[in-house]
Parts: sequence; structure tokens; C-alpha cells
Amino acid sequence: MAGTHRRTAASPSPATATATGRDRSFDVLRAVALVRVVTYHTFEWPWLGYVFPSMGVMFALAGSLMARSLERPAPAVLRSRLRRLLIPVWLFGLVLGVAMLLHGWTPGPDVLLWVLPVGDPPGNAWGEQAWAVLWYLRAYLWFVLLSPVLLRLFRLAPLPVLALSLVPFVVLETVSGVPDGRLGGALSDASVFLFCWLLGFAHRDGVLDRLRVPGALAVAAPLMAAGAWWAAGHPADGSFDLDDIPLAQALWSAGFVLLLLRFRPRFDGLARRPVADRIVTVFNARAVTVYLWHEVALMATVPLIDLMWEVPALEQHLPLDSLWVQFGIAWVLIAVAVVSFGWVEDVAAKRRPRLLP
Repeated sequence: MAGTHRRTAASPSPATATATGRDRSFDVLRAVALVRVVTYHTFEWPWLGYVFPSMGVMFALAGSLMARSLERPAPAVLRSRLRRLLIPVWLFGLVLGVAMLLHGWTPGPDVLLWVLPVGDPPGNAWGEQAWAVLWYLRAYLWFVLLSPVLLRLFRLAPLPVLALSLVPFVVLETVSGVPDGRLGGALSDASVFLFCWLLGFAHRDGVLDRLRVPGALAVAAPLMAAGAWWAAGHPADGSFDLDDIPLAQALWSAGFVLLLLRFRPRFDGLARRPVADRIVTVFNARAVTVYLWHEVALMATVPLIDLMWEVPALEQHLPLDSLWVQFGIAWVLIAVAVVSFGWVEDVAAKRRPRLLP
């Protein structure tokens, strides 16, 4: 299907592509998005979503890479993507599931959603902060499964399909309402970020490169303005946080990601900074691990800081009541998780397991 569609204008330049053909700017943006996620979940600053809507960016990057992968036969691509996603999730579910069992969780038949998370996997209140992050992987799973069809539709009429992709969620939010339960959650998240996923297709196929700068601004600016306007008129508990206002999230992310992929920031100087280059490499090779385990790390900081209060020297010289201390400890624990569990991503990708890539 995709093999007959040649992408020309948007191929990575030698300055931004690695020797393996990877677009290094994508790697940097994914690393920034992951750092932003951890920062938001620590400090909960509402403005972070406006400065850098990380989830929309991550879905767009994944959509572009998925379009590239579908230049190969779709069944092989789907098997590879599912394997690389599900094996780390299974390990995460095993560890977290045992911990929740020790804290009174009684699983039911829906525990099978830990095997194939097409809906929210079950858990108890004790572990909710940890397993709540799986909404992103659930939406990603659905996008992967639907991508062969979505990509075919997109290539038939790119601009109309992009425009129409915003309609379902606008209708859900303003007319019919989002259904309750797992079905509603899956529909809501997929609808919010469908436009961003399709923008990834547009980036891969060079559609965005053919869009002149004034045209890109003429589309993106109204989308972002509409998102900000909707957020201002529909605050959630007095907050304008995009994470709590789905329609505003959809519109703002759509405009922001369109501009980001159209102008594609370059990071040519990264190769001249070995430490930064190495960090970006590790983040990308362990992206699923960092995302899955970062909330567990944040949960673990609480009892650790409680113990630190019992050490007089630490109590006197460290601001233990500061979120910045929690933020720093969380990154230490995330690094421990990367070393302890990251090798599973190598196994899932059929690479030789390594502590660090």
C-alpha cells in the first residue's frame, strides 16, 4: 500500500538524520516531551501544556514514524509495534499487579486488559497514580491498529481528512457528550489526539512542506485561539489546565503541532555536545520505560523523603518540603528503573539486552 507512495520533500536532511536514517530532531523532541511530562506530574503547572503540549507532540511523532514503517507490509509492522509496546507493559503490570495485590486488590475478569490494553486496565486506588498513565499507551495502541486504514484514507484526500478528524471530538464535547466507562475514555482520548496523529502522516508524506508559511499560520493560529478561548470559558475547578479541558487540549495541540512539524526546529549542534547527545539517545531507547515508571518513581519519593526527615543533617541542610527535591529524587529513581527494566525494550525490539543503549 504505502510502498507506491514516495515521500520527497520532507526527508530528513543530513544534518538532522542519523546514520540509520532517524530524524534526530524527532529524538530531541521526544526527550523534551518526556521531561515535560515528569515536570508536569511533579509541579502540576497548568501553563506547561500551553508552552509545550507534550502528548500531542508525542502522538504526532509516533504518527510520522508509523507512516514510515508502513512502507513495509502492514502485518509485519503491526506485530513489531505491538511486541515493542506490550512486553514492557506486561512487565510493568506484573510488578504493579503484585504490589496492588499486597495492598488489597482483588482482580476480576477485566484483568485481561493488562494483556491487551484496548481499554483501561483494572487496579485499585493504592496504585491508581501509577496505572493512570496507561491511557496514553491505550490510545497509542488503537492508533497503531487503525493506522493501515487511516493512512490509506489520509492519502486519498489529505486535507479533507485532516479537517474532518476534529469533527468527532467537537461533536462529543458540545453535542452528544462523551460516553461513560472504558468506551468513553478510549473514544475521548483517541478523538483528542487523532488530528496530531494524522499530522504525523502529513509530515511524513511532505504535505506540510507544501503548505506555505502564511497558510500554516492561517490554520494554526485560529485553532490555538479557539483552544485558548474554550479553556477560558470552561475552566475545570477554576483551573485552565488543558489536561482537564479536552476540547481545548485538542484544538491547542492541533495548532501547536502543526506549526512545530511545519517549521521543524533543527538541532545540528547536538552532535557537538556528547553528554546531551547521549542523554537524548538514552531517552529515546528507553522512552516506554521512562513513561511507564515515572509515576511509580514519584510515588516512591514520598516515603523516601519521609525517611530523610529523620536524618538531622538532611533536615537541616536540604529543603525537604520543596517539590524540587521530589523532582530530583524522582529522576534518580527513574534512572534506577531504566537500568533495572529498560533492557526489556531491547528484548521487545529483538536487540541484544543492554543496561544502557
